[in-house]
Amino acid sequence: MAGHVLVIEDEPNIIEAISFILSREGWHVATHSNGEDAAEIVRSRAPDVLILDVMLPGRSGYDILRELRGDAATENLPVLMLTARGQSKDREMAERAGASRFMTKPFSNAEVLEAVRALAPA
Repeated sequence: MAGHVLVIEDEPNIIEAISFILSREGWHVATHSNGEDAAEIVRSRAPDVLILDVMLPGRSGYDILRELRGDAATENLPVLMLTARGQSKDREMAERAGASRFMTKPFSNAEVLEAVRALAPA
């Protein structure tokens, strides 16, 4: 049985693509597109896996992730970080913020599915 995935991303085509591929595999997918209140949404929805974009309106994914990692309720939540910039410094920032995995856009459907499966608690 697949679990719950929360996608925090502001690009509608990416939200649609990720939602489609995960739903097709049996995941329950919720989406949110604003960085400002993203940490609250994560806490209230308590997903099994979080897919978090770096560049969001209101607040960066790095800031959101640092906040989540500082909270006992979300410190161990598996997080797949998405970014349009794939330089090594972006990867390092994601790792320092506490990302479980890092993926650059564009990505393949298979990559996202594999990453979510790998991150999901058994």
